[in-house]
Amino acid sequence: MESIIDQIDNTRLPEHVAVIMDGNGRWAKQHGKPRIFGHKNGVKSVREVTEAAAELGIKYLTLYAFSTENWNRPAVEVNALMHLLVETVKGELKTLNKNSIKLNAIGDLNKLPSMTYAALMQGIADTQDNNRMTLTLALNYSSRWEITAAVKSIANQVQNQDIVLDDINSELISAHMTTHDLPDPELLIRTSGEHRVSNYLLWQIAYTEFYFTDIFWPEFRKNHFHQAILDYQLRERRFGKTSEQLRP
Repeated sequence: MESIIDQIDNTRLPEHVAVIMDGNGRWAKQHGKPRIFGHKNGVKSVREVTEAAAELGIKYLTLYAFSTENWNRPAVEVNALMHLLVETVKGELKTLNKNSIKLNAIGDLNKLPSMTYAALMQGIADTQDNNRMTLTLALNYSSRWEITAAVKSIANQVQNQDIVLDDINSELISAHMTTHDLPDPELLIRTSGEHRVSNYLLWQIAYTEFYFTDIFWPEFRKNHFHQAILDYQLRERRFGKTSEQLRP
């Protein structure tokens, strides 16, 4: 029987895949462990998915790692997550450079704990020349925060008479997003059986295909990622057109 990866058409890969990594806490609970146990095991899934994306030739992978709403979680969990991020960035740096993967981050990064921010900036600096794939972590990120910041920035430009109202269009708004140097994602994967986007890349996913799976993030492996890519390739992306218009 042909394997999943053998069915993937490498000429029709999404350029950018976004992921909502969900289910760490519930997976840990199933195993009778504290939530941080799930987060720690989720790091292996990050490694597997990053490798799978790079091996296929996908150019951009964006992972929803920590939302602005996540600060409302118990302090012990938040602190553990921030320390885990530091350990992960430092621990994976050698592998990122070996595979020429560039680390990037979006979000209100200045509000991260100083130790976390420093480790993140160091990782970004140490991988800035890599060009095989860009791995973006969405940290202290929410789409409403991002859109609000973009509106304020554009309003300030109008107020300063740098632009006029008629200059404002979708391209200008996109240029003010934290993802201004990334293409919009063609595929969004969410794990753990939840069917919502949770304030993630709301502007950017206007024409994104969604892939939902019941698998908890700590169990998500390369073959699951390959299945999501194959499912994406079986869809017809019309962008408002009819099927007949797309046929040669």
